[in-house]
Amino acid sequence: MICKHLQPIEQLILEKGIKETYRGQVWSKNCREWVYYDCFIDAVSLSERLDLDECVEIHKHLGTHDGSEYGFYCSEHHDGVMGVFPERNKGKLIVD
Repeated sequence: MICKHLQPIEQLILEKGIKETYRGQVWSKNCREWVYYDCFIDAVSLSERLDLDECVEIHKHLGTHDGSEYGFYCSEHHDGVMGVFPERNKGKLIVD
């Protein structure tokens, strides 16, 4: 289960019925649980609207051969809630 700091973000995504594409440990053993959704998460808009804890950071990774992701990362629990990269969001639902 995703940490309490990221649960409000995940709840918004689930309420929209957006498909989860992956859940589990990624990158390294320093990551706990990361969940990926088939949408664009407008992290700037959500961070302005929601009262998120200081440990929640916007995470952006544009990979060249290992994928790309954009969303939120909890630096306390090492969890993540990710969607597609901003430049690759054509046709995707937007969570804002």
